[in-house]
Parts: sequence; C-alpha cells; structure tokens
Amino acid sequence: MTDSLKAAMFVSASGMRAQGFRLKIVAQNIANVASTADSPGGDPFRRKVTRFENVLDRELNARIVKAEKVFEDRSEFGIKHDPKHPAADEKGIVKLPNVNTLVEMMDMREAQRSYEANLSMIETSKSMMSRTIGLLR
Repeated sequence: MTDSLKAAMFVSASGMRAQGFRLKIVAQNIANVASTADSPGGDPFRRKVTRFENVLDRELNARIVKAEKVFEDRSEFGIKHDPKHPAADEKGIVKLPNVNTLVEMMDMREAQRSYEANLSMIETSKSMMSRTIGLLR
C-alpha cells in the first residue's frame, strides 16, 4: 500500500471515529430532552457538544481529526409553569433542558453525511489499491 493511500485511509478512519463520537453525544442529548432536575428548583440536563481538533500524526505525516472534548452548552434553560411537577421551585417554575430536538436532528444528519463521505473515501482508496495490484499482475 502506498503511503499516500495509507494516509488517506487513516485520515478518513479518524473522521469516521470523530463523527461516531459526535453521534453518541447527539443521542445522549436526544435521550435527555425531557430530563428535569432531581430536586425542586435544581438544574435539568444540560446539552452537550463536542469540538474537533486537527492533530498531526507524525507516523503518517498527515493531519487527522480527533474529538477534542465534550463541553456543556451554557445556553439558557427553558422554563414552564407547573406547580405540581416534582422539580418545580417555590414559584411553580420548572427548568427544562436546553436541548432542541430539531438542532440535534440536524447535527445527527450532518454527522451521518460526514461519516458516509469518509466511508466513501475509504472504499475509493481500497478500489484504487485493487486496481493497482491488478495492473501489477
């Protein structure tokens, strides 16, 4: 396998890993879209986001992508008035997670398409290697 094809495959694989991790974070957010606080007046689930980082892989002499860290989205919580809710404060206000299902679905779709693009790149690299081997026979 030539070094450039090997590097291309490793770069694409790192992209797939990063997008798979992103999908995991999105799934957690969607799963907790209705998770309120455990105690009255407490904070509910806070949306999580990840950031990617380009890292130089010295062995490949190529830049790969890594999911850097998971951060909490510091945007405001939603609120609703429901005095009978177990998480309601003394005024009857319940804090709701700052998760927007539409945004999460868009993030999921974007991650899925990026994952598929990286997979396509790996398949193309494999096809090029197969053709090269065929020509050498």
